[in-house]
Amino acid sequence: MIRKQWKLPALLLVLLLTAVTALSGCSKSDGGNNGGTNASAANSGANDAEDGTANAGSGEPITLRLTGWGAPDEVAAAKVAVAKFEKAHPNIKVDYQAITADYDTKLTTMVAGNDEPDVAMMESATIAFPLAEQGKFLNLQDFLDKDSEITLDALVPNITYSSEPGNVIGIAPGPETFGLFYNEDVFKEAGIEPPPADASKAWTWEQFVDVAKKLTVDSKGRSADDPAFDPKNIKQFGINLPTWWGAYSNFIYSNGGDFLSPDGKTLGLNQPEAVEAIQKLADLINVYHVAPSPLQAKNIPGTNVALQTKKVAMAIDGQWATTALAQSKFNFNVGVLPIMKEPVTTVVCGMFSIFKSTKHPQESWELLKALLDPEASLDLLTAGTWMPSHKDWYTDAGKLSKWTENLPSRPSGYKGAIIDVLLNHSHATPTAYVKNFNKIMDVVNPALDKVWLGKQSAKDALDAVAAKAQEQVQGRRDINN
Repeated sequence: MIRKQWKLPALLLVLLLTAVTALSGCSKSDGGNNGGTNASAANSGANDAEDGTANAGSGEPITLRLTGWGAPDEVAAAKVAVAKFEKAHPNIKVDYQAITADYDTKLTTMVAGNDEPDVAMMESATIAFPLAEQGKFLNLQDFLDKDSEITLDALVPNITYSSEPGNVIGIAPGPETFGLFYNEDVFKEAGIEPPPADASKAWTWEQFVDVAKKLTVDSKGRSADDPAFDPKNIKQFGINLPTWWGAYSNFIYSNGGDFLSPDGKTLGLNQPEAVEAIQKLADLINVYHVAPSPLQAKNIPGTNVALQTKKVAMAIDGQWATTALAQSKFNFNVGVLPIMKEPVTTVVCGMFSIFKSTKHPQESWELLKALLDPEASLDLLTAGTWMPSHKDWYTDAGKLSKWTENLPSRPSGYKGAIIDVLLNHSHATPTAYVKNFNKIMDVVNPALDKVWLGKQSAKDALDAVAAKAQEQVQGRRDINN
């Protein structure tokens, strides 16, 4: 669900969103199902939320437009949800447009031309919040308040997005979290206990580094804790370490740090807790040589192949990796991430939002609910790609068994390392609450590149750009969890 690389150039997004504002007063023919962005459509949304049921289930034939991105299996799951929705609502036809490339660019162009879909998949940092600031979305809290079938409390933590307190602009179809995946055979051969799946027994950072040293082996079979170890000729790395914000945020939060200060006024990435976490991660590459450098990483395949071929012994990755791992047919498992101060996993996910211009707000809400329904995406759940959005699919034994029992995508450590940590030790993605996140990271990322390359310490690199990054700090958003 989450797209880890932002695809829309910042300048283009600014230009297109400026065009949205410029065109917002233009009229649009009533021939389409979306109508324009007029006040009556906006008022219709508010009134239908108040009525609770509005036109949903009426006999009037209508068409809803839905846009989304995703891999082929995710698109297939969306089509299953749509088909189930259409069967339950015979008068409603859903025109589903799967946009597989340049999603943000295409959707922003649609918005600029007053050609918005009714319901759209959104990514928080790149497009959702900029559009929310222009008032483009209906407040989903209005629907939640009137709906007897779904409440915020019924959803798992950290999958709702709010532009301001009480204004929910999007809900994710499911959370994605992180774990420590590993090749069981490598641990058996080395005679080392594998990573624990119980958060209360998680490795300390020192224990993790010690194991990573033992499992990092050079071309002559010497481990990284051997004085004769050759870091220039490594056959097997102890850990594969992604260096994008979603991955290292886990350890910033674990160490008690954050991207912003609690009051949202100050950059947090150059504060001691965040700096220490980032430096410890960089030391895995440049001091202990247990993780590939950015240059070496280019020759490391994806997590499933890297673990299967023993290029690496362990890998920090999102739970979505279980799909490919299960298909690779080797003995893999997952443990809880090592901790610095406390166990934490970051939840990253896309969301579904409803445009205010829709002529059918209540029907759009019913469609959004259908897209959140775990039954509709059961194939993706069992394959390992997604996790359910509804809390009872984790707490009800019958529902839990549907997507976790006797499946190659759900190894023995999954319930403890992924599910328990999600429910009890998860943290919202920074894109959900850090305003102007992309602009801040545009400043920070080049500095961190120097840290991963070992050219600068985390403190020096982040201090050097702190003032420039601080200029982009605009505060924190409300988090409805």
